[in-house]
Amino acid sequence: MFGLFKKKKIVPEFNFSSIGTDMHSHIIPGIDDGAQTLNDSFLMAKKFKALGYHKLIATPHIMADYFRNTPDTIHRGLDALRNGLKDIGLELEVDAAAEYYLDETLEKKIRQKEVLTFGGNYLLFELSYINAPQNLIDFIKMMQDAGYKPILAHPERYPYYYGAFENYHQIRETGCLLQMNTIALTGYYGSGAKKVAEEMVENHMVDFIGSDMHHLKHAAALEDSLTTPFIENLLSQEQLKNALL
Repeated sequence: MFGLFKKKKIVPEFNFSSIGTDMHSHIIPGIDDGAQTLNDSFLMAKKFKALGYHKLIATPHIMADYFRNTPDTIHRGLDALRNGLKDIGLELEVDAAAEYYLDETLEKKIRQKEVLTFGGNYLLFELSYINAPQNLIDFIKMMQDAGYKPILAHPERYPYYYGAFENYHQIRETGCLLQMNTIALTGYYGSGAKKVAEEMVENHMVDFIGSDMHHLKHAAALEDSLTTPFIENLLSQEQLKNALL
């Protein structure tokens, strides 16, 4: 009887085929906190395909104290994933770069050209969720001087920037691009991240959207994001660069 009163799941009226490319995921198996097995990767890949994506750029974590990936470990994982997708007959283009944590080792990697990029020399990096970086603007300039185009991953997830939206304007005015996690619009990361994500959409400040998919819960949230009131506006904005990758 009580089943009669269950909330009906809303079916999205469109998908992500208009942009086609997801540029932030953790689908390569066994090298960070994303997919742990090749089967995990297959399940995620099938979800991406069902949501309209035809290309993925995997971005495994690189962190000095935790995920010590290198271009070699990432490329070997990418080869295994590509071969696996071919074996199961799933047509999905997959490339790889990395999501670099802003720590004491990143500057050296950049100066020595030991970083993985994608598209037009885009370099994806993330910050601590706890402490605001003291030298972010200088670090962005250093990346640019080295010939890279920095992209700040999921700026809506850094609580120390909440309540002062001018921080996002200041970062973007340096030429640093902003990548929003689409599922933030669903409230997946909490109300603070949701509010910032919505303001970013309203102010046309999102340069890339990414799934940041680690597992199938993220896949479900990504599908749910298609029913949020901001997503259609976001997918139609001219500054969104996913389709160019």
